[in-house]
Amino acid sequence: MTNPIADPGHGHSPAAWTAVVIMLVGFALGTVFFCVPNGEVGVWVSAAIVLIGAISGWVLAKAGWGVKGPKYTPKAH
Repeated sequence: MTNPIADPGHGHSPAAWTAVVIMLVGFALGTVFFCVPNGEVGVWVSAAIVLIGAISGWVLAKAGWGVKGPKYTPKAH
């Protein structure tokens, strides 16, 4: 019997999921505002939301909620 390959943790953490959800909302809003007349401000606000999502993922990872953080416990697949 062979040993299963260890999962390197491709973003299956609360930090990664939080960042991705916030950034998806930012991209979705940006797409809507891009199609709306006079939606330039909305596009820039959406870009800021995407940036906030990336920063929040980094902060949560540093706080221990990343893949190898002490507050994260991996779940079996």
